[in-house]
Amino acid sequence: MSGKNAHNHAQKTAQNGAQKTAQKGAQKDAQKQVSGRSETEPVKSGFISIIGRSNVGKSTLMNHLIGQKIAITANKPQTTRNRIQTVYTDVRGQAIFLDTPGLHKAKTRLGEFMVEEAMKTIPEADVVLYLVEPEPFIGRGDAEIIEMLKKVGKPVILIVNKVDTVPKEQVQETADLFKGQMDFAKIIPVSALRAIKTGKVMDAIFDLLPEGPLYYDEDTVTDQPMRQIVAEMIREKALRSLEEEIPHGVAVTIESMKQRKDGIWDIEANIYCEKESHKGIIIGKGGEMLKRIGKEARIDAEGMLENKVNLKLWVKVKQNWRDSELLMKNFGYFEQKDTD
Repeated sequence: MSGKNAHNHAQKTAQNGAQKTAQKGAQKDAQKQVSGRSETEPVKSGFISIIGRSNVGKSTLMNHLIGQKIAITANKPQTTRNRIQTVYTDVRGQAIFLDTPGLHKAKTRLGEFMVEEAMKTIPEADVVLYLVEPEPFIGRGDAEIIEMLKKVGKPVILIVNKVDTVPKEQVQETADLFKGQMDFAKIIPVSALRAIKTGKVMDAIFDLLPEGPLYYDEDTVTDQPMRQIVAEMIREKALRSLEEEIPHGVAVTIESMKQRKDGIWDIEANIYCEKESHKGIIIGKGGEMLKRIGKEARIDAEGMLENKVNLKLWVKVKQNWRDSELLMKNFGYFEQKDTD
């Protein structure tokens, strides 16, 4: 999808009624300021691609920037599989974030899809956020990303994340290493997890965005369907709970999602894995693991939906689904192409 098509897609999505959720925390405060803006006052708007190697904190940063949890996080690589579009609006304008899967060496068709999704966002972006960790060297993966970014012709903000985990001297050493490789519009050290200096990231973004229209209504937070957000909440709890070899083979689909007259949501979901032995681990002894995953996902879903949730989970096996394009499409891992 070209940059122009991305903007057109945003306008179409907004007109058709993008998925909206209640604003919380910082996003709520920002929205209060928006209503005070003059309609004739120029605003800035545009698309921001968040890229980096796997597990550098891209989704955590995005969640903090918009003031609400949309993308799932876990201390495992390749947590994000689809490109996730979120929206932040305040008195300065509107920033549309494209969170992406981590760039990594793909070993399955799913892995190839994830890398393709990440690469698609860069031509669409007005600004690129490039996240790295405070390491004393530039590895092969980051070296390849830098060479790619040199060719994109877009302003790139280097984010040195996880600064709370190393001495200040190491953070500066990392910044100097990367500064010597290419010209960055800005270099900002942050801790996405602890929300240290994340406000400076938003300031830098609005400094670099062009003037433009608001592509989405001011209370829109994401274009992700509610069903997909709930499915990702369930997958997150599985990622956090299961053994190392299983999470990458887990997918979640919502089979039914209905709201009763009294406001309670009835949700039925399938958790798919690739092996019978994995199914037993996901269910756990006496069903304890599945109950744990369901309980934790239900709490998050109730927070988002602001109502009680009755969540039922089933575990099913689809062997080698990560190499089957048909099954990947069924699980929502291929973007539907526009027909017009």
